[in-house]
Amino acid sequence: MRGSIYLPREIDGGAWSNGHVQGIAVDTERKYMYFSYTTVLVKTDLDGRVVGTVTGLYGHLGCLAFNNADRRVYGSLELKHDAIGRGIMKATGVTIAEEDSFYVAIFDVDKVDRVGMDAERDGIMTAVYLGEVVGDYSSADPNGLPHRYGCSGIDGISFGPVFGAPCDSPKMLMVAYGIYGEPNRAGNDHQVILQYDWRAFGKFEQSLVQGFPHHSGPEVDKKYFLHTGNTNWGIQNLEYDACTGDWYAAVYVGQKPEYPNYPMFIIDGSAPPHEGELKDRGGERGLLLSLKPEGVFHEKSGVWGITYPYGQTGMCSLGDGYFYMSYNGRTPPPERLFTCTAKLCRRLPGDPVGFEVVE
Repeated sequence: MRGSIYLPREIDGGAWSNGHVQGIAVDTERKYMYFSYTTVLVKTDLDGRVVGTVTGLYGHLGCLAFNNADRRVYGSLELKHDAIGRGIMKATGVTIAEEDSFYVAIFDVDKVDRVGMDAERDGIMTAVYLGEVVGDYSSADPNGLPHRYGCSGIDGISFGPVFGAPCDSPKMLMVAYGIYGEPNRAGNDHQVILQYDWRAFGKFEQSLVQGFPHHSGPEVDKKYFLHTGNTNWGIQNLEYDACTGDWYAAVYVGQKPEYPNYPMFIIDGSAPPHEGELKDRGGERGLLLSLKPEGVFHEKSGVWGITYPYGQTGMCSLGDGYFYMSYNGRTPPPERLFTCTAKLCRRLPGDPVGFEVVE
């Protein structure tokens, strides 16, 4: 367990009023942990002591990924006006710009050294605009239903090689769509993952003023589709595991009875994408990813998955089959604050559950 044996079995992410934890990331070199609590980024040491926070976010900060190459934390950020966006505006008391915008937020976390730092004013956050996501979110499907592919925005985010490339290949940034569940809708049973070369972000990065969101961002490199069947809100957390070369996608389980509705899927990182027809989309074709044949197989739909019920609110690969997994909760009434404990877990290859907590 290279390095992992020196990491705590549990890391306390504190208790916060801003919303439930959406993602976690770890810097094993300098020994810091990062938690996104919807509208605040929390930095702790590995003993759970709060080092600093980034506030002043009025959108939905989702999954997080630590980039070892530039020592920054990348996160999905949504500024939108659906039920989630309206809930955040009500909670914060701040009305965002009328347009719906989606960004990769980039935090210079080595500068985060005190509680209450501001995302807009303290020079610690930049963002790149994802026009591809805005296009799908704002467009209708061929059947006339709003939001192409059922796109609700973005959530899962992780660094790893191009699908099908060797594990030591340059890492790209993969960004996964949120997908509206809508069990009576056809054509929303694929996960959608966008590929970007983060090294090209420098010429697009700008500070983000959420009342006047900028439109500076790259074109998407590639767009992939993964047939999993129905989910609620798509890939909540996406994580690349360099140990196996696979990608883990944690979701809130779907509701369509024709699918197994697993809480986690494993994307086979060794399998090159192949062009094929997308299910229930009128003959539309795209680059298809492959599920790893491991865990539980649902013969009727052809879908593989594992039944581990956590990971939707955060997961970090540590190497040698070890992960930190987010276990979220609430404090007792009347406060009902949102909590997170990052627990050290062990991968169980071939097991239908897939993971276990290290005791």
